[in-house]
Amino acid sequence: MPVLLGALLLGLALLALLAFGPDLRRALWARRRSPRSPRHHLHDPGRERRAELKARELLRSVVGEEQYSMYRELGFIRSSGGGSGYGYLIYPQRPIVAFEEQSGEPLNEYCVLFPELDAEANGERLPDADDVLAKWMALSGDERGLIGDANMHAPGKTHDPARVRRDLLRLREWEGRRAAA
Repeated sequence: MPVLLGALLLGLALLALLAFGPDLRRALWARRRSPRSPRHHLHDPGRERRAELKARELLRSVVGEEQYSMYRELGFIRSSGGGSGYGYLIYPQRPIVAFEEQSGEPLNEYCVLFPELDAEANGERLPDADDVLAKWMALSGDERGLIGDANMHAPGKTHDPARVRRDLLRLREWEGRRAAA
């Protein structure tokens, strides 16, 4: 009986090898030939933090010290609408909010997306400071083009209008403190 069981198991193993062998061999060969990146396989918990710090350095160098201080202290930056009486609040990973400067009323939300194009990022989003910088640069370089291509929504689609008004009040207070200093 044990000899018969052994022969049966050996026969099943040979059949499995014949059936799955070519696929298994191709998979092993492809794995051996493919470039392996240790960063791709291992999770690095500090990677996002380092990316954000690097992005903040770039943001500071491009937008200047005052705008960078605004971002650091308030969590968003402001961009003017070219002297037209309206401006924009640029939040990280959220739509851009257009507002009327005199009244502080939110006008519209503009959804724009700047995805991470680095192949190793594998669909991850940009660091917050890079997202803010991309929106700021797009608004500064081609406001009409960005606004024309963006998905426009009424206030309240993503941002709470009351929160936006509070942010605008915080912005005015922040600007007043900066002007007094």
